[in-house]
Amino acid sequence: MSLAAEAAQSSSPSASLPASLPWVTRLVSMDTVSRHPNLGLIETVRDDLRARGIEPTLTYGRDGKWANLFATLPAHDGSTNGGIVLSGHTDVVPVDGQKWDSDPFRPEVRGGLLYGRGTCDMKGFIGAALTLLPEIQQTKLAKPLHLALSFDEEVGCVGAPLMIEELVKRGVRPEGCIVGEPTSMRPIVAHKGINAYQCCVRGQAAHSSLTPRGLNAIEYAARLICYIRDMADEFRANGPFDELYDVPFTTAQTSTVEGGNAINTVPAECRFAFEFRNLPTLNPDTIFTRIEQYARETLVPKMQREHAAGAIEFTKIAAAPGLDATEQAAITQLVRALTADQARRKVAYGTEAGLFARAGIPSVVCGPGDIQQAHKANEYVSLDQLAACEDFLRKLVHGMSVGAQVQ
Repeated sequence: MSLAAEAAQSSSPSASLPASLPWVTRLVSMDTVSRHPNLGLIETVRDDLRARGIEPTLTYGRDGKWANLFATLPAHDGSTNGGIVLSGHTDVVPVDGQKWDSDPFRPEVRGGLLYGRGTCDMKGFIGAALTLLPEIQQTKLAKPLHLALSFDEEVGCVGAPLMIEELVKRGVRPEGCIVGEPTSMRPIVAHKGINAYQCCVRGQAAHSSLTPRGLNAIEYAARLICYIRDMADEFRANGPFDELYDVPFTTAQTSTVEGGNAINTVPAECRFAFEFRNLPTLNPDTIFTRIEQYARETLVPKMQREHAAGAIEFTKIAAAPGLDATEQAAITQLVRALTADQARRKVAYGTEAGLFARAGIPSVVCGPGDIQQAHKANEYVSLDQLAACEDFLRKLVHGMSVGAQVQ
């Protein structure tokens, strides 16, 4: 059963508005499409934290106009190590070309649903966490609780690695992380890795009547693109497979191609972008090495026999590791206890959970909203889901208090 179907079975109209609605609408009202700076949102959260006596750490990227935020609410004894991270990304995908029934950056409630860009992915979770700050501060925590907000997740998890690197340098060692991507408040224990590359194939221009004097970059790019497709077909036919995923094998595809400038000119350059999404049990470096080796050992020598200018260059656009949480991890058991949900679910989309896990911080994905609503026109999160997220976080905070046990 899909997450959407499971959510539909358990949802019901909310009797009252969730407490997090003001924070969520405030965050959604800030246009943090990835191409725009997110610093205004980060500074808004920073100032609110400072007003509560919490001093966050900011790590900057992209000319200082984009930033991550990491804040710690210490344990009752002042300890800042250990504990749990609540993680969310602040950027959202563009609305260009989408037909919305309302302004995507002026959130509004209609029929028990909150509409706006980022309501689902994933400012709902961030807003719920910020709403509970006063309750958290009034709780006698046995272990610290951390808040991690990142930039540029939607363009390949660019910001979070800077923040995690800073945590390692500072010796901050959380024991677990909950990434609040939309899962209909059901635990996700695994997701695929994401790997995106730009490839530039260089040839030699010539008049099309003199093709032997040139080197057609598009034609050799096409051969490499077909090789990537052949690899994808191989994964689809031979695996390895994991049937808990909706797409139970590693995938690969070419997404954009550009090259040439006139029909009567041998094209000197062709650029294309491709990606592959690997099961976390597969090493992504091994997959890329196959592609690079085919280009270097098979295509380039053949190209240079035609013209010395022949070359193929790769640039990594983005990479985020997959997640494969163990059932024995304390964070996995905790989230299962809080949600009373023991089902094993794995998803094809990527999150920052794999980055935290790779840094030695066991992670699980669990947040409000359905991923099927993300990135679309009229994106929404139900008010029930926001309320459920608040309830989940309250249980988490209570479970972290001195002398408490998760029920």
